[in-house]
Amino acid sequence: MREPEWRQQGSTPDYRFSLANERTFLAWIRTSLAILAGAVAIDQLTPNIAPAPVRIALCVILAVVGAVLAVQAYARWSAQEQAMRHKRELPHSWLLIGMTIVVASAAAVFSVLILLAG
Repeated sequence: MREPEWRQQGSTPDYRFSLANERTFLAWIRTSLAILAGAVAIDQLTPNIAPAPVRIALCVILAVVGAVLAVQAYARWSAQEQAMRHKRELPHSWLLIGMTIVVASAAAVFSVLILLAG
């Protein structure tokens, strides 16, 4: 895969900041994988937590959220790297509030399902 064209523009940022940006990207990827693992675990390990259509819908929603998060992790890394190269302010990301809402909603839904199943 060839290097993106934007990596040839601007000035190379301090390596410490680039590496910190990369670590943040990897943290978002780990979160994406955890959400995907949660979707698989719910489907495979808790078949009686909810009726099959509800359980499948929840798993699909979590899997889609995990996939979107993985794509957004790269987009976020890229946007921040470009901002650093051009000495601009780092861009704000809707991802932070979006993930907060998704995780809080999932926790609420699964808490209710666990209480109803028990």
